Amino acid sequence: MNNQIHFISQYLATAGKSFLEKKSDDSHTNVGFNAGTESLETWGLNEKGLKLVFDLPNFQLKWSTGDSFELDGKIHGQVVQWLKSSSKQIGLEKTYAFELHYDLPFKWSDDFSFTLKNRDKLIELIQLRVLANNVLRDFLKSENLKSDIRIWPHHFDTGAFVELDDGSGISIGLGMAIPDSMVNDHYFYISGYRGHDGIDTSNFKPLSRGEWKNDGFKGAILPTTMLTENDAVKFLSESYVQYIG
Repeated sequence: MNNQIHFISQYLATAGKSFLEKKSDDSHTNVGFNAGTESLETWGLNEKGLKLVFDLPNFQLKWSTGDSFELDGKIHGQVVQWLKSSSKQIGLEKTYAFELHYDLPFKWSDDFSFTLKNRDKLIELIQLRVLANNVLRDFLKSENLKSDIRIWPHHFDTGAFVELDDGSGISIGLGMAIPDSMVNDHYFYISGYRGHDGIDTSNFKPLSRGEWKNDGFKGAILPTTMLTENDAVKFLSESYVQYIG
């Protein structure tokens, strides 16, 4: 289910790539999570704010105009054909194209299939995105920081990014990542940068929860298992203090 959800998000990313002006940081391809509808959403794709939406609970793609496509039992090639035809029907002038400019961490082809066999797992993944949105929102508010909270389709993390205005030249990246080679679980992370270089954490104080990493990834991580929203906000705040202290 993890790979299916990750792959379906690529339809939204490629819609942004197909219909929006390219941005140097690739942010035209990232997507938002609407906690109210439990859906992933593109940026507005035209002057009327049209969006492509991945309705997670109903496991369907849909345009914000209402036209929808059931994913259960479908393959990638069928989804692409629907996106090409439906985007024309609703008046988008450019042509939709599924063109990725990065590699995904799993193999896929035109017959990559979608099946909703494990609804409990789907609900768990939805709850994790709700948790991530709430934690980042509350942390940013508590520290008086401003950032969009977006899902980046390449690594599929829910993330935020802040350039500090205190003259330090430090920027902070934070979010929730999916399981990878570093952690076999979803996990919260925070890291600091000067320019493109990660800030060394070897002399930072130990955290009450979570741990500092300094080999490859330089920052702090905390797995989501048995984690409350308050715990995660505390972890980010405790880590953040050491970057600005």
